[in-house]
Amino acid sequence: MTPCLLILALLAFAAASAESEWARFRGPNGTGVANDRPLPAEFGPARNVVWKTALPPGHSSPVVSADRVFLTALEDETLVTIAVDRATGRIVWKSSVPRRHTLRVDKRNHPASPTPVSDGENVYAFFQDFGLVSYDAAGKERWRMELGPFDNAYGMAASPIVADGLVVLVCDQSNGSFMIAVEKDTGRLRWRVERPEARTGHSTPIVYRPAGGPAQLLVPGSFYLTAYALATGEKLWWVQGLAFEMKATPVMQDGMVYIHGTSATSVTDGYDRKIPPFAEVRNHDKDGDGRFAPDEIPDPLAKRWFRLMDLNGDGYLDEDEWAYYRAARASQGGMWAFRLGGKGNMTDESTVWHYDRSVPQLPSPLLYRDVLYMVNDGGIMTALDPKTGKALAQARLRGAVDAYYASPVAADGKIFVVSETCTVAVVKADGALTVMSTNSLDDLCYSTPAIADGRLYIRTRNTLYAFGLSQPTP
Repeated sequence: MTPCLLILALLAFAAASAESEWARFRGPNGTGVANDRPLPAEFGPARNVVWKTALPPGHSSPVVSADRVFLTALEDETLVTIAVDRATGRIVWKSSVPRRHTLRVDKRNHPASPTPVSDGENVYAFFQDFGLVSYDAAGKERWRMELGPFDNAYGMAASPIVADGLVVLVCDQSNGSFMIAVEKDTGRLRWRVERPEARTGHSTPIVYRPAGGPAQLLVPGSFYLTAYALATGEKLWWVQGLAFEMKATPVMQDGMVYIHGTSATSVTDGYDRKIPPFAEVRNHDKDGDGRFAPDEIPDPLAKRWFRLMDLNGDGYLDEDEWAYYRAARASQGGMWAFRLGGKGNMTDESTVWHYDRSVPQLPSPLLYRDVLYMVNDGGIMTALDPKTGKALAQARLRGAVDAYYASPVAADGKIFVVSETCTVAVVKADGALTVMSTNSLDDLCYSTPAIADGRLYIRTRNTLYAFGLSQPTP
């Protein structure tokens, strides 16, 4: 073989390998989109099943790399990373770390919620009760970095990513939010940046590679979407207006980035968005100690949200916490479209459009075949024109009287939307929200599916399924 043909063959092999992998949360760069190999529209516990494997409980999503599917779980109070054979569903190995802390989690969350990430051979997992750990292809521990304890009212849920030789992890919490980059082969800390503006977030970042410029991390957080230099952690540019608790992963296309979040005002009809500053309501501080005790709080909604707004957990709202509450109530939330790039505060220059009807809190957006989709937590699906923000269609999914925590994913002209009770709606990707089928897996589901090489991987509370139409081509 000539050198040119060899190079072409290697490039083709690399491209095919990349298409075959879904190595991080929501697949390639968090898009939720896989190659268009044929996938079944109808499936279930006894239909179009390639294999199924019983698993210990966890909410992390499956990731697919090389010949393995990786997940995490909590088993007998031990935090485990699991490698499953991609072809057969056989559990190849389980490796564990101790549960150093026992932090509270929301009922929708789990001690094994963050999704692991693979570099094609090794795997990297984050547990809120331990920290970061890396294993090789055989399940042997390569390195560990103990982190925490964390202070997040819902528990931690952002997943690590791998980019340019670094493992990047966002740790947004009530106080002391930060982001770190760790050398993937050594576990050595490359950089750490503080994120004091971010509180109780759960968003996983994506990578933006501008033409002719260094790679950037796009990180949603309280009120801001911020771009950092991947190599150094330097804060480069940002836009503001986001919700105060961000959970979704952004998506990009044609120089634009799309991100959504649910604000206080979008879920609290009848409450005024404008909250007076601390100085104007200081007279409610009856004992004059410069803070509000629960019975001194001058706003009824703040009393209901006290646990979330009491960022330092001392049982009071001080002036800084009251300012945070004011910002939370003033935030608009919704779906935002911003132009990528710039320097410093780019809000005015970069904001393209904003949409605020039936916006999700938890499921991330999906941009597929030039249509932007979102599914809110109650099962209302919306299709938007990504250039203008115009609604193309909006409807409640058939059979969708349910809660939705998993994010939609797509391939083969189909969008797969999984509810809490494991009803999987298959929607035709034509912008009209045509439901092709609904499929029941008769369990509970909180993780986002993975798609690779004509296989749909869905994790329920007790089982990992691989669905497909036929055996894949070697």
